[in-house]
Amino acid sequence: MEKVDSMSMGLHPDEPPSDGETTTTATGRIIPTKVPSFSELPISPARFSFSGMGPPSSSESCVIRGRGIGRGGSNSKPSFIRSISTKEPALPELSLSPSRFSFSGTCPQPLLTPSPPPSPGPSPHHSLPLAPTVTKLDNFQVSHRCISSTLKKDGRLLSMEEFNGVVYTGSENNCIRIRKLPDYTECAQLKTKAHMVCALAISKDRVFAAYADCKIRVWRRCWDGIPTHVRIATIPKIGSYIRNYIAGKEKKTIKHLGPITSLAIHETDDLLYSASVDKTVKVWRISDLKCIQTIQAHPEPINAIVVGEDDGVLYTASDDATVRVWRRNFCSGSGDRQQHALTVSLSAKYSPVKTLTLTTDGGILYGGCTDGYIHYWLRGWFTGQLKYGGALSGHSHAVMCLANVANYVVSGSADLTSRIWARERDGHHSCLAVLQGHRGPVRCVTAFLNRRGSLTEDGEDHCTVCTGSLDGVFKVWQVKISGNTNPNSIGAGGGGQDYSYL
Repeated sequence: MEKVDSMSMGLHPDEPPSDGETTTTATGRIIPTKVPSFSELPISPARFSFSGMGPPSSSESCVIRGRGIGRGGSNSKPSFIRSISTKEPALPELSLSPSRFSFSGTCPQPLLTPSPPPSPGPSPHHSLPLAPTVTKLDNFQVSHRCISSTLKKDGRLLSMEEFNGVVYTGSENNCIRIRKLPDYTECAQLKTKAHMVCALAISKDRVFAAYADCKIRVWRRCWDGIPTHVRIATIPKIGSYIRNYIAGKEKKTIKHLGPITSLAIHETDDLLYSASVDKTVKVWRISDLKCIQTIQAHPEPINAIVVGEDDGVLYTASDDATVRVWRRNFCSGSGDRQQHALTVSLSAKYSPVKTLTLTTDGGILYGGCTDGYIHYWLRGWFTGQLKYGGALSGHSHAVMCLANVANYVVSGSADLTSRIWARERDGHHSCLAVLQGHRGPVRCVTAFLNRRGSLTEDGEDHCTVCTGSLDGVFKVWQVKISGNTNPNSIGAGGGGQDYSYL
């Protein structure tokens, strides 16, 4: 038989021949060679690494790590990292970002506790409540569940306000839906020709809605068993354009030059505040809906404003990573002459501030930022000055909305979750629950208690949270806290009202 040399076949001496070929040994012996396929290779189980605690499922990612096939032994470099996943994990399934540093000033460092496991949210097309998720903390037990989920053909939910047991939600179409507690059934709608309800503000007898056309629509609220609303005006009014034309003022000074991002009401002073991406804040007198001042508040677009109920202090948040504090100068005169003056500028650690919320007594100001932190400032009892208190860490994406009631703070984020934080008397904060179920960023939240910070007869503290997201779903969550025996923890406030509203 004729000898066959591997060099004559054009093969490298170290390269194995293909299946069905022969090779010649040094003694002249001809040996048929068959290279096994990849599935026939014996691979040690230690060379498999699964991305989970158990065997991979159809929805998990399995990664195989092995050494190079061929002649090279253990000295060869890894030749493949192959994924055999049929479905990549969704965003909520991914682990959160690494732990961040917590900023702290002169005040005590906030207590950052691990977040409880998220509760499985129902489909946005169903409103069937799921079993509550129970979390045991140091001295009390927390359970939460979604009790209602509603999807309307309104597009993204952009704004939400609650007043006296009625929840108003604004979306990107021309409809404002009104839901009444406690069953959250829709009882009325407010429609206009304009689209995108960017912001809402509710007073005792009026509803203010800001639209993408830079105008504010006003309704009067009437109560005859069911809420009735009557459209009364649009801000700015046509008469304002005529007066400015006669006075020789420019038209652009009347209304905002960009979409309105936030509204705030101070009923004691009869004032309505509106903030816009045009970097200004306009002050309107509610009685005649007249613009009495335009504040050049920030060098960057303004995202949120809030007003203190007691002192009337105005807080503005902007993309310039600052929160500015404004006070009315009562010494400058009366009426239109009482202008707002800047008193202090608070830094948010180089991150744009997207949302604000202020406690009822004005003692703590919270600001949600794009880096996922919730920074807060404490007001001194004697000096009245705001000092940086710390930051709450938990969200992996931008914080888009905030709300607070009693000793609770509720945050909504672009990471598709909403978190409930408890504030203790010593200044520490802890995360009570993570509300998970939305398929889009949580854009607006509101919350209320059954009693103002007091426990019910069965020893439980009930908190109801309403969330709206860019997936168009309106959800209602019920959070129960029981076994609270520490007087320095949450629920230590007073009061005896049936409901505590934002």
